[in-house]
Amino acid sequence: MKYKIIVLAIVFFALHACKKDSGSTPDPKDPDIENPDEEENNKEVLVWVDANSNVFGTYGKFSQKEGIIEILDKLEDVGVTGLVVDVKGSSGYTMYSSSYTGEMTERDGKTRLSDYIPFVIAEAKKRNFKVYLSMVTFVDGDRRGFGYVFDNPTYRSKYESIVVKNTSGILGPISETGKNVFVNPAAPEVQEKALNIIKEIVGKFDLDGMILDYGRYTDITADFSELSKQQFISFLETKYNDTQAKNMNFPTDIVSSWRESSSQILPSATGKYYKQWLIYRAQVIKDFMTKARAVVKSIKPDVEFGVYVGAWYTTYYQVGVNWASEDYDPFQDFEVRFDWASPGYGATGYAEELDILMTGNYFTQIMLADNPATAGMKYHWWSIEGSLNGASYITKNKVPLYGSIDVGNVAYANKGEITKAVRYILSKTKGKIMLFDVVHMYAPQYNQLKEPLFDAIKTGIED
Repeated sequence: MKYKIIVLAIVFFALHACKKDSGSTPDPKDPDIENPDEEENNKEVLVWVDANSNVFGTYGKFSQKEGIIEILDKLEDVGVTGLVVDVKGSSGYTMYSSSYTGEMTERDGKTRLSDYIPFVIAEAKKRNFKVYLSMVTFVDGDRRGFGYVFDNPTYRSKYESIVVKNTSGILGPISETGKNVFVNPAAPEVQEKALNIIKEIVGKFDLDGMILDYGRYTDITADFSELSKQQFISFLETKYNDTQAKNMNFPTDIVSSWRESSSQILPSATGKYYKQWLIYRAQVIKDFMTKARAVVKSIKPDVEFGVYVGAWYTTYYQVGVNWASEDYDPFQDFEVRFDWASPGYGATGYAEELDILMTGNYFTQIMLADNPATAGMKYHWWSIEGSLNGASYITKNKVPLYGSIDVGNVAYANKGEITKAVRYILSKTKGKIMLFDVVHMYAPQYNQLKEPLFDAIKTGIED
């Protein structure tokens, strides 16, 4: 997991090999850690394995079996206990032969092992690693012009996400914006295709868990297609008994004007249906997650189902995702105010559907006390401590929380800060963490510090 944000003291978008899903823009009781000595012996340290950079990247080592063995040996020594292996990327194609999409076998002059996924799984199991397989859920085309939607023009014409392209409010397909090509999550055919791939992955491979990445809309500018309009009208008629919904001025009754901020197109003035629109989109995603969980459990009941999301809940509504507990109501929260929330939004929370939740705590600021501006806060979505406090608070501890850091793209001052971040996350999440990405650890060309990072991570795990 992925849409762009700019935060003081955070270099969030370094132009390097791989980047995790970010959200749009992160402010929210922090349970005390129980039995820390027991947790010390039950750490679950997961490392993400991005396909683009590790298999097809210039400095990636996962295109050869020798390289895979070398890196897994190092991860075992570091104290890693599991992998999250990317098996469907932003092209919409899979790292195996699929009945529902194309297969990614080569790119940029590098060829994938024919038995890539089975081999990685087998080697991981030799080291007693858990194996989670991940997929980019609602992206089916790479921004560079290749992938499923480009090879299937009929599918593309029907389901490519329609977005606001500029501050004038002009609508058009997302491929015209230079972004990866999201498809409309609300389309039944899009959901069916994704669910079939999930079912295929779970049935085909020896996995411990299935992780969905990019299970969202691209950002607040999406999706303004005719399909979404008709669904939204039906939503208003059914949920709110709105007999005038069919007469709405779409989309200006949702957002009447737009502005640009830090290269993002955001609402400048909103219309009478804006907050209902936010609920509609969040309900689309929750309903899909319910279906996805059911599919996983129908094939292998013991396989864990989870997601990766950005940790900045305060603006994650912009991508149509409410990863809080359904028992948490942001509209009724008078301690942490969310001006975008309205009655009914809390019911779209989907934490209860998950067995595992990975939040991208991708910040250089670790402790709230590190910055005088946040020293007196408890919830601050742009620091590791504050965002973990917030995540525990809004999920009501309904799902195991894996705090996550990006060790390559985020500009940590030195390796000691990475160690500190790893150590702190483990202390706050009962020993659970996800590290993005393994390529950043072994390829200095792909991290901000330009040096291998295994030692910094090992020290953080061991402490």
